[in-house]
Amino acid sequence: MLGLNICAADTDEEARHLFSSHQQAMVNNRTGRPGRLPPPVDNYEEHITPQIGALLQHVLACSLVGSPQTIRDGLAHFIENSGADEIMVTGQIFDHQARLKSFEIVAEAHGKLLAAA
Repeated sequence: MLGLNICAADTDEEARHLFSSHQQAMVNNRTGRPGRLPPPVDNYEEHITPQIGALLQHVLACSLVGSPQTIRDGLAHFIENSGADEIMVTGQIFDHQARLKSFEIVAEAHGKLLAAA
């Protein structure tokens, strides 16, 4: 079983916005400032240093962020490359309704992959 961070939304842009909460939380944890999950911010990656960007790339390497199509394509790629037969999905999304919608998008994408197999 492998773990995968997923943040899905109607559009890639909206998903990136929502994912900024997870990114901020990771930076806070890695820099000794743990706390509650922060609300999302616009264009988070434009406001970080290259060092923080590299840190996020490393610790969030197993993450899919995007629209339903982006998530479906990413899941297919992840499963094919890893050989995973079971995936544990997490979603650090500040807004509860957005988190539920993200999991619904993931479930639908997975269902489409199963149907196509």
